[in-house]
Amino acid sequence: MFVPLTPVRCLHRAVDLFGKRIGVVCGSRQFTYAEFGERCERLATGLAKAGIQHGDRVAYLSFNNHQLLEGYYGVVQARAIVMPLNVRLSPVELVNILNHSGARMLIFENDFAPLVEQLRPACREIERFVTVNEKIPVADMTYEEIIHQGHPERADIYSFDENAIAELFYTSGSTGTPKGVMLGHRTVYLHALDAAGVFKDVDTLVDLHTIPLFHANGWGHPQAATMLGVKQVMVRRFEPTHVFKLIEEHHATDMALVPTMANALLNAPDLGNYDLSTVRNITLGGAASSPELVARMEQAFKADVYCGYGLTETSPFLTSSRPKPGLEYKNDEDRHRRRSMAGWPITGVRVRVVDNDMNDVPRDMQAIGEVVAAGDHVMEGYFREPDVTASVMTGPWFHSGDMAVWDEDGFIHIVDRKKEIIISGGENISSLEVEKAIFAHPEVFECAVVAAPDEKWGEVPVAVVVRKPGSALSSDQLQDFLKQRLGKFKLPRIIDFHDGPLPKTGTGKIRKLVLREKFWAGKEKRVQG
Repeated sequence: MFVPLTPVRCLHRAVDLFGKRIGVVCGSRQFTYAEFGERCERLATGLAKAGIQHGDRVAYLSFNNHQLLEGYYGVVQARAIVMPLNVRLSPVELVNILNHSGARMLIFENDFAPLVEQLRPACREIERFVTVNEKIPVADMTYEEIIHQGHPERADIYSFDENAIAELFYTSGSTGTPKGVMLGHRTVYLHALDAAGVFKDVDTLVDLHTIPLFHANGWGHPQAATMLGVKQVMVRRFEPTHVFKLIEEHHATDMALVPTMANALLNAPDLGNYDLSTVRNITLGGAASSPELVARMEQAFKADVYCGYGLTETSPFLTSSRPKPGLEYKNDEDRHRRRSMAGWPITGVRVRVVDNDMNDVPRDMQAIGEVVAAGDHVMEGYFREPDVTASVMTGPWFHSGDMAVWDEDGFIHIVDRKKEIIISGGENISSLEVEKAIFAHPEVFECAVVAAPDEKWGEVPVAVVVRKPGSALSSDQLQDFLKQRLGKFKLPRIIDFHDGPLPKTGTGKIRKLVLREKFWAGKEKRVQG
């Protein structure tokens, strides 16, 4: 019997099997899955009464909250397309995204009211501006008005088109113009099913939504967690002390972090002031991690720490460095090295590392190729950009733009973005490799390695480094440290100590293009393939 695949089925399972369990915690409010499910249904029917039709884009501009999580089901049940926005984008970037997407409704928190006042006259296709808080002049109505004018009505799953678009996410734009990634009902459901297979000890799992839900690593989790009846605790905004308090209060067991978040937790002065003993699993993703970071997180949280890898275009989950049956670690150093890798594929996808002719590169952890992926999780394409979609596909294979090496066990290790490989005198230098060596120094808080122009070598690596508070680390001291870990040609020619945190995207990735500007100002930048 054919039953359409849709993420709404994740919600139905939670309501049917775990209806009495606390499903969502948001600040002082908490909802059982039965209560959460009813709110999602009211949102769906309320949106229809507010004029939202099949295929309309409903945008969200908010931090993590239960209203945004409800949108993953209510908007989709209404056969519309949910579109969470990166809250750290500039007004110009948001205007471009909203106009490109043709969004008809914007749901926002009042924190963003000044921004919405700028968006409203520039985004003519948006018909309703809806606040999740109290009514303010820039809003046409409140979110709760939509909920109250709606009514509970369970979706008829058999009437869904599983190939219709359910979600639209615009890439962070850290390396170029944001593109709208289309994910269909079928793709999102199968991703949830496959991701659920990685969850451990589900009956006592408490999932802390530390990463913003507009981030690939954030929104890849909710459907699987809902399907399994997991208690989901919303972290409205990431701040180390707030995270520690939520862990202690709700006995959180699992959380996902980008490396900059993990580093912030490790260096928080009150790390030892809270009971964090319930934490069992920490996933690092969104950017490359180092063995040192994995080891430090293990020591601080006494938890199982491993990395994951994926992209917005792949829903996002592709690989995980979780334990692999039959593969034993030689020692702690080997475990940390393995756990800091992108890992091996989860169910539902195939991942390869290939050369320019789509041939697999040798599995020797030396030959570098591009990561390509095929399977259940690959996007339907870029919204309104068929030519750009075609440019990243070779048959069923999606080109990630990430360069990697791999081994005979299928473990992938990302060495750099294709456009961030530094070519110095004909040698390929991985900026990530140099960053990991720098980060291994105990007095380094943050770092980024970028290319700078050089008359002799074409370009050379330079390091932008943030020292830990109170550190007097010098360039010579850091260079002496690096000489023991890197070949001479990989050593940074300049170490630029930076005061304050490095600039980041809304997803926590360091904005290397911004850092490059200082070194390339007035010079023609090299364009890579």
